[in-house]
Amino acid sequence: MPSPPHLAHSPSCSQLLALFLVLSGTSEFSNGSEWQVLQPEGPMLVAEGERLLLRCTVIGSCIDATMKWVKVSNQEPQEIYNFKHGFFPGVMPMIRWTQEPLNCDYSIYIHNVTRKQAGTYHCVRSDGLNEHSEMQQDEGGTSVLVKGAGDLEPNLWIIQPQELLLATTGDTVFLNCTVLGNGPSGPIRWFRGTGLSREAIYNFEGISQPNVTAVRASNSDFSILLQGISTEYAGTYYCVKFHRKPNKQYMSGQGTMLRVKATLTPSNETEVINQPVASTPMSSLLSVLTIVVLGLKTVTLTALLLARAACWRSA
Repeated sequence: MPSPPHLAHSPSCSQLLALFLVLSGTSEFSNGSEWQVLQPEGPMLVAEGERLLLRCTVIGSCIDATMKWVKVSNQEPQEIYNFKHGFFPGVMPMIRWTQEPLNCDYSIYIHNVTRKQAGTYHCVRSDGLNEHSEMQQDEGGTSVLVKGAGDLEPNLWIIQPQELLLATTGDTVFLNCTVLGNGPSGPIRWFRGTGLSREAIYNFEGISQPNVTAVRASNSDFSILLQGISTEYAGTYYCVKFHRKPNKQYMSGQGTMLRVKATLTPSNETEVINQPVASTPMSSLLSVLTIVVLGLKTVTLTALLLARAACWRSA
């Protein structure tokens, strides 16, 4: 008996699955190529009872990411905070403490720090399958040292009291850094960002960027001024102590995040006012077309899902 006409040219389930993945944009390859987690190396020093700020920024698609913090010490890895579920006393996401949303920012505060919280902290993406492999791919996490009440005074403290600064283009920004103690021989430097791609901003014993000057109100003051800033200055700035020999990082501050808002100049305002009225219908047309395209894509994906389910039932 011949097959029913409506099944004669139906695509295979494998073809439907391939088309579904293309339309939905959930290719593992594209996600892997865009994904990057940025967190400072440390070590950072904090005293018992104080608040610790652990910074983490995700570059790439992070809207649907399941992010968590994991602490690694001599024992098994311990989940410190999960942004999707769970209750973690004494730990809060930084985003709740700011007035503006920080997209892709997964920084956390740990309140009332104890000695048990010394260790290395990793900001990782977890899907329940490859959590440990992703933890090994980062740059080593953020190392944290905790000074107890009865411990000897450390030979070096780096204090960055400003956690978040909001500025507008053209402003002069003051970045505060106090270094107490001597530590090993070596310079203090400022960087923007973390990892191998971080940008050198100021070196108190070398070449620095233009429009950046040192304050040096005292021997322990390693603050700097950023003059005439633009939106390109936005980022997280770290005050870092280095060994001289070998030339490697010794200790880092907790970082200061700078957010820069662009201001409209009089010429830009004139351009906006003098824009022709004909541009408004074009914008409306583009908005309508965008909605139509998204609607068609949703309908197509729904149809593909139903067809794929029918294939599986028939199989």
